Amino acid sequence: MPSIPIGRLVAFCSRHAVLTLVLFALLVGGAVVCSMKRLDVTTDTGTMFSSTLPWKQRSDQLARLFPQNQDQMVAVIDADLPEEAMATARELAARLQHDKNFLSVTIPQDNPYFVRNGLLFLDQKNLSSVLDTTVTAQPFLGGLAADPSGRGLFDALSLIALGVSQGQADLKSFQPALTGFADTLEQAADGTPQPLSWERLLAGSLADLAGKYVFVVTRPHLDYGSFQPGGEASDAMHKAIAGLEFVRSGHARVHLTGDVQISDEEFATVAEGMVAGLVGSLVLVTLWLFLAVRSWRIIVPIVVTLVAGLVLTTGFAALAVGTLNLISVAFAVLFVGIAVDFAIQFSVRFRAQRLPSGQIPPIRTALEHTGEETGHQILVAAMATMAGFLAFTPTAFVGVAQLGLIAGFGMLIAFICTVTLLPALLLLFNPPLDQQVAGFAFARPADRAVRLYRTQILSVFTFLAVLGAALIPVLTFDADPLHTKDPKSEGMRTLKLLMKDPQSSPYGAEVLVPDLKQAQVLADRLASLPLVDDAMWLGSLVPADQTPKLAMIQDAASILLPTLVVPNPRPAPDAAALRASAAKSAHDLGAVLDRLGPHDPLRRIQAALDRLSHAPDERLMAANTALVRFLPGQLDQLRQMLTAHAVTQDDVPPSIRRDYLLPDGRAIVSIHPKAGMDSNAELRRYVNEITRVAPDAGGPAVEVVESAATMVHAFVFAALSAIGMIAVILLVALRRVLDVALVLAPLLLSALMTVILIVLVPEQLNFANIIALPLLLGVGVSFNIYFVMNWRAGVRAPLSSPTARAVLFSALTTSTAFGSLAASHHPGTASMGRLLLLSLACTLLATLIFVPALLPKRAIDER
Repeated sequence: MPSIPIGRLVAFCSRHAVLTLVLFALLVGGAVVCSMKRLDVTTDTGTMFSSTLPWKQRSDQLARLFPQNQDQMVAVIDADLPEEAMATARELAARLQHDKNFLSVTIPQDNPYFVRNGLLFLDQKNLSSVLDTTVTAQPFLGGLAADPSGRGLFDALSLIALGVSQGQADLKSFQPALTGFADTLEQAADGTPQPLSWERLLAGSLADLAGKYVFVVTRPHLDYGSFQPGGEASDAMHKAIAGLEFVRSGHARVHLTGDVQISDEEFATVAEGMVAGLVGSLVLVTLWLFLAVRSWRIIVPIVVTLVAGLVLTTGFAALAVGTLNLISVAFAVLFVGIAVDFAIQFSVRFRAQRLPSGQIPPIRTALEHTGEETGHQILVAAMATMAGFLAFTPTAFVGVAQLGLIAGFGMLIAFICTVTLLPALLLLFNPPLDQQVAGFAFARPADRAVRLYRTQILSVFTFLAVLGAALIPVLTFDADPLHTKDPKSEGMRTLKLLMKDPQSSPYGAEVLVPDLKQAQVLADRLASLPLVDDAMWLGSLVPADQTPKLAMIQDAASILLPTLVVPNPRPAPDAAALRASAAKSAHDLGAVLDRLGPHDPLRRIQAALDRLSHAPDERLMAANTALVRFLPGQLDQLRQMLTAHAVTQDDVPPSIRRDYLLPDGRAIVSIHPKAGMDSNAELRRYVNEITRVAPDAGGPAVEVVESAATMVHAFVFAALSAIGMIAVILLVALRRVLDVALVLAPLLLSALMTVILIVLVPEQLNFANIIALPLLLGVGVSFNIYFVMNWRAGVRAPLSSPTARAVLFSALTTSTAFGSLAASHHPGTASMGRLLLLSLACTLLATLIFVPALLPKRAIDER
């Protein structure tokens, strides 16, 4: 046992305290410089898994072949009217088009190919309905094409009045449109004009078939030297949005989402939680330290030692991994939570030192004796904890592998700091040793009770262990990264809005096939699956049943186009012309009121027109703008649709074609789920359906399911490896199988009790909080080793000993660190904190009650 060498090292550092401090100052300074230059953080969850995994290779291949689908920032626009949404999208795209922060800006729904062939994409029933309504409105539309103004609209209403008077107007199918006219006219007459949606008037409910939202899809320039690579692009986007006309008026709303936006928000929230947790930990740790050692002359050395160790560990992380991920960034909180235990153990034992005569020893002697007495215990605890962390490094779960590597060597750094820097600081601060704060005198009855009721206590814990083992199959793992993100962030709120639409679901999947022929066959098979909404391939962008549809469109075009194509429309009217037209239309409609039903919208139209005919010029011109602002654009779009012709795959524009076909002929099939996918079980069934048909499928949904399997396998392998490595270290250190079993048994018990709490609380396991497992191994081994080694040394009252005091306050400081994480606004960070608290509570319970009861009786024990 290296107790004497460690004692000599402690004595050497205390004798050369100033030299020790200078050396550590240089090391810490170097670590700070190294961290600033080399350390980076990524929020890309894709970097948390090994690139050698088959599913990861498929996903990486898709990202490489279709880069246009990566690193997107998407503006999602919804507005009161569909025309307002599209106008807002076009204005935003125009503003961003020449902004240096964006590599590309597109509006997928505004592509001329889809606009021109819009009617062809309708099924024959809906197409017939639209064309019949439009043809019936031909006289009305012809008048508006010749005079696309309020005057033309009022004149058209006079024609309706003429038809009513002659009994030739069947207006049943036009009631929704006339109601829309009535609403807009009344608002205009009241002096609060609102734009009229001609798209909804002409297409009715079919206007919403394309979806509620319009998307502006951008690929921002990313600054990877920043903690938020898309930050400048996001700021530019928000600035542009604030100046949009319909956004300012409140008629349109623009929300940002996309992987870039969500990742930036993710890092901001995680960083905020981690920094707040670290600062909060250090503050509250100081409070617990005061209660533990009762002297600021000891507290300051402990805090300085912790900070120095943390900075050195950060420097090691900069050299070893360079880039931290969302899991490995938690090493700081873990370091503080575990390393403080080493410092507290050393300090509490230091204050308990007495000479054989009972007198207080000189401080250098006390430090050397503390090193000899507890240094080897801390070393064994550090090595076992290190082994527990390093067991995760060989796994394919890179996120935890990085955490294991950093935290593992962090334990070694913490031990070195505890037996070198801490003694030097204690010597310089020269704390008093004359206070009786070493152990818990009030716990002596508890020591006797534990020995007296040993059988009952062990029986209870045996039952808990069996129950925990039985509940292991109940545990589920949620690998969906969306479930650990802040639901209140803009990107996630927007994504939630889109999840109900299969086309914008984040749980899509893709399959790469050799050619278009195989893409068609595979798409047909996939589309028939119960949980699949559709499977898109290049051919999906070509309208079906074109021959009968084109015949229907051409018949309608022969009637409509002669009146819709007007070479010289009338010039815009002035207020006088509008007033005259409104007055005439009000008069004409007034003459047929007796022929209208009591709730006919023409009655409201006649009253509003009468009021407008007496309104000021300014109100009349505002009404004109509101009524026909979107009319010319809608008429132009109708003319384009009526000139549709047969299209093939060759007619699909390159900008769209590249999303489904590679230059070498390989094609992609894009799969969308039915609405929902809220549960992990449903998502697994969906992915299983797909992979049974297409085993080489990739994409977000496959990544979520496969990453879950990868994580579970990694943790099972790492846990078994960690226990094996810890057992070997303990066997070398303790040299007795019984003693090794006494350390490992409470470790396994605390893990099983944690399982019980996870099920009862309940707490969902995810890739953020799963780090509780390595921490459970680290803390559990440390606490248990101290008690077992004290028992070997002949300590008779473990619960009233200085070790128990150190363990309790160490647990309190560690729980403080984790409690601050549990209070985070970030769901992943908060779940991490909660699970760490649960596992720590189980570990402390096992250490303070189960271990004293488990330790075999010796001849020196009280009866």
